[in-house]
Amino acid sequence: MNFQAVETSRISHTAIPPANCRLCGASLKHTFVDLGMSPPCERFLEAHQLDEMEPYYPLHVLVCDECFLVQLKEYVSPEEIFTEYAYFSSYSTSWVEHARRYCEMIRDRLGLNRDSFVVELASNDGYLLQHFLPMGIPVLGIEPATNVAKAAEAKGVPTLVDFFGVRLATALAGEGKKADLVIGNNVLAQVPDLNDFVAGMAILLKPEGVITLEFPHIEKLMAENQFDTIYHEHFSYFSLITIEKLAERHGLKVIDVEELPTHGGSLRIYMALKESGHSRAPRVDALLQREIDGGLNRIETYTSFSEKARKVKRDVLAFLIEARNAGKKVCGYGAPGKGNTLLNYCAIGPDLLDFTVDRNPYKHGRFTPGQHVPIYPVEMIDQERPDYILILPWNLKDEIVRQMRHVASWGAKFVTPIPTVTIIDPKEIAS
Repeated sequence: MNFQAVETSRISHTAIPPANCRLCGASLKHTFVDLGMSPPCERFLEAHQLDEMEPYYPLHVLVCDECFLVQLKEYVSPEEIFTEYAYFSSYSTSWVEHARRYCEMIRDRLGLNRDSFVVELASNDGYLLQHFLPMGIPVLGIEPATNVAKAAEAKGVPTLVDFFGVRLATALAGEGKKADLVIGNNVLAQVPDLNDFVAGMAILLKPEGVITLEFPHIEKLMAENQFDTIYHEHFSYFSLITIEKLAERHGLKVIDVEELPTHGGSLRIYMALKESGHSRAPRVDALLQREIDGGLNRIETYTSFSEKARKVKRDVLAFLIEARNAGKKVCGYGAPGKGNTLLNYCAIGPDLLDFTVDRNPYKHGRFTPGQHVPIYPVEMIDQERPDYILILPWNLKDEIVRQMRHVASWGAKFVTPIPTVTIIDPKEIAS
């Protein structure tokens, strides 16, 4: 056999170390996408750490051919990720507004009042629960990161610093603290023990209570090449097909679903105890049928995704290399988890990206994990006047372009990498 044939065979049949699905326990045999090795995406470095060894873990994503859960192994423990956390939800004004609208909607839908009790899991800095306070609705946030929990407490949001699961739910229920509403926004993906987490929600719920969960929709991730939303703190990626199986396993039922534009395309699902009186909205079955029609119940649909990620990588690098060879100054906007996946997968460092900026003061003066791109306050863009601004939190591109429209005065343009490399001229954006 010649050398080329040996290498091709090796590449085509990469062995997957043994693993079992965190939902149904089936053996995992199929790759969804392999993004190589990457450091934890929220591990922002201080200058004195740049010469130290960084931990790198695989971003090798697998898919279960039984329940179709797309998942990463637990390479990094939740304790390591979330005890001191760099993400503060309130720095996105559009996300806070999204939360405010939700609170008003769910209050009216469920008839919440002073006699109700609302619990949010992974409540972060109080970005959502703060909106219930003027309504007089009792709330409790559960947040494992001490630093962001302190920010919530400063807003008057009662916050318990702990990880949620059967243990904590049983303790709260034993204290008479069962909930009319349990909220989980972008937390389900961050739970390595899914069954413990969802079993806990069922324990915490009053007999006619409701759970709402928001999470990025795997259908959108695949359709729009959103591979950069994959990072170590996101252990799982969901379809409604998989959520149905998860609910059934824990005595819950899906009673409604909404499609949201947040995070590149998310679902908000409503669940209740199976024996409750809540009926099922027709749009649940309509979305399930759409997923089936789109092949989300066939393993081949998932295993064909890898090439889309590779093409985005080639296109992003081609743009940056051409811009730099032409003498253009390029910086980033934002230092989100998804941005660090992109930077590390594409090997984009300070040679291609001079710096990035972020509204979160916690990140100022630090460096992105792995590629060590320096992070500055947003004002650095006005000081340096780059030719191109690569928007790393592309899901917030409309908000960012509106806020930074003034860069048109020196001819700067914005660039988004996902789903394809797109140049946005702020001069062409209506005010």
